[in-house]
Amino acid sequence: MSSADGLLERVRALVPLVAERAADAESKRKPDDAVIEALCASGVFKSFVPKRFGGYEIDLDLYVDIGIAVSEACASTGWITTFYMEHNWQLGNFAPDVQEEIFSRQPFVLAPGSVNPNDGIATPKGDGFELSGHWRFGTGIVHADWVLLSGRIATEPDGLPRMFLVRPDAVEVIDNWHVDGMAATGSRDIKATSIHVPERYVTVRPMAGSLAEEDYLRRIPVFPFLSLTAAIPSVGAARRAVELFRRLLAERVPFGTKKTQSHRAPGQVRLAHALADARAAETVLRDVARKLTAHARGACEMSAMDQLQSRLTIAHVVRDCRKVVRDVMDGSGASVHYLDHELQRIVRDVHMMSAHTVFDLDLVGEQCGRALVEANAPSFPFP
Repeated sequence: MSSADGLLERVRALVPLVAERAADAESKRKPDDAVIEALCASGVFKSFVPKRFGGYEIDLDLYVDIGIAVSEACASTGWITTFYMEHNWQLGNFAPDVQEEIFSRQPFVLAPGSVNPNDGIATPKGDGFELSGHWRFGTGIVHADWVLLSGRIATEPDGLPRMFLVRPDAVEVIDNWHVDGMAATGSRDIKATSIHVPERYVTVRPMAGSLAEEDYLRRIPVFPFLSLTAAIPSVGAARRAVELFRRLLAERVPFGTKKTQSHRAPGQVRLAHALADARAAETVLRDVARKLTAHARGACEMSAMDQLQSRLTIAHVVRDCRKVVRDVMDGSGASVHYLDHELQRIVRDVHMMSAHTVFDLDLVGEQCGRALVEANAPSFPFP
């Protein structure tokens, strides 16, 4: 496929397969092989590969569409999908000759991407560095053909973070992914012990695009993009939870009654509010995605304050999606607490994903509030 035309339709055609394999993927604690193969064939992982290498450079609104479509069938698979897509974008922070070397051999990469610079330390040696560290939550490591690892260079006084590109066989993968949610992501620990990384496989600058550049992909702000990537599956999960609740109302007869729950006002009211809340969360997330696209396309500018506020807004979206799922569970009775019920998997997944560090409301709220106070703005920054 040479363009993004029909990409969303190709992805949606895979949704039945994703749904069919979701429970088994959770049981095996890894992404389903056939699903990953089908997603690869759809071309979805070319979404943020530069056009000069045959990539699509899609807008972020389409990104949201794709992620939600997969996540409605399986939130863990949606998580893997959005992160694999975004990790191809990360390769754009390497030197042009490295990008040429990689994308001339393959149309996209499947790679985990750790962004915690404190996890790895690199020491200059020979024509590159010796990298050592331990990285948790290696989303994408199960099917990886490359690995992106964050770290700091020991001899650099500013300690600015870099990304190191290595092959999977150079690292140790620790299968400790025994978790209560997002089990199907297979996000295992990654360990490196004095592995050699050539200098050309290290980002040439800190992982952030220059706002002065004209390249669309490089103008996408890194931390709001990461937050968006991680938040999309929560919207898909909330949408699916509401749909399952709608179906349950038509079938469930509460104890002591003779009519289905759909005939009772409390269930009707709960469904209406859950749908409204899920739609509101999705609307807010799409608004952030469109602003990021407009900024990256040069149609507007997002200041550092704007970007910080977008991260806090996205964290609120995830919290709101988690609330939708909780509200649905509260009104669904005891039967949905069997471990093999689809709502159970959604609950487990959405609670686990909401624990991602980019959604820490206290931390991001503190950063945003401090910036607002220190800015001493003459008026509150409503749009």
